[in-house]
Amino acid sequence: MPSINLKPDNLNELNAQFDQAPLKQHLFLNSVPKSGSHLLRNIVRMFVPVNQQYDRDFIQYGNLRDHLAAFDGPPAKLAWGHLFHTDISAITTSVARKILLVRDPYTWVLAKARFLLSDGFTGQLDILRKAPITSGDLLSMVIFGIPNTNPSMKDTYTHNAVAWLDTGVHLVRYEELLAAVRDLDSPASKAYLLGLFDACGIDVPPDWKERVKIGSDPQNSGTARQNLSGNFSKVPKELSDIQKQQVDFAAPGLREILGYD
Repeated sequence: MPSINLKPDNLNELNAQFDQAPLKQHLFLNSVPKSGSHLLRNIVRMFVPVNQQYDRDFIQYGNLRDHLAAFDGPPAKLAWGHLFHTDISAITTSVARKILLVRDPYTWVLAKARFLLSDGFTGQLDILRKAPITSGDLLSMVIFGIPNTNPSMKDTYTHNAVAWLDTGVHLVRYEELLAAVRDLDSPASKAYLLGLFDACGIDVPPDWKERVKIGSDPQNSGTARQNLSGNFSKVPKELSDIQKQQVDFAAPGLREILGYD
């Protein structure tokens, strides 16, 4: 199994500086891996008592049976993960409010490539950090996958995102969330974030902006781009036209169904 080594944060201590209202219903933050999972999680953590946060692991299909306590209560709990939609997943999470975080597949490919090359990721794909491959080779592996080693973009989005649509989840696009936290004083950002908190079942306190600022600080995310170490020279700033066409070929209609033009 691959290993991910991240620096710890101090959000639990920062959380204690604020008055916290109990979470009334289980809340599960589900996401496509490499879609800003820590950004969403860390923001929401600032609004939920620490003793209601189930922080043993990112919950996934492979370990779901080990973390059924995240959906057992009372008390209600906040949990997070990258969970496939299956019969067991749907039944287990039926007691929870569910947020689904996605990212534009065009930029997701770049984020996933950077992560595979980062020093904090170790596993079967370590060879990619030293292999004599081109940028195109790397991005093609991310888009189409590597048999028995790395799932394709289509498989990842199919099971982690598309299959959850229209099942009662609240869809969050990473780009819109990021824009909102970068402009907290605008009416549009306020409306967006208050809508998110309402979907989470969170009573919004007067100091919500300060909490969002702390939770969204990149220093509190071990997977934020600026906190990853490694040689990322093979990862371009954006996909080429051909690579965008590869994304569209690999998963026709994916960007459209997620709300990307």
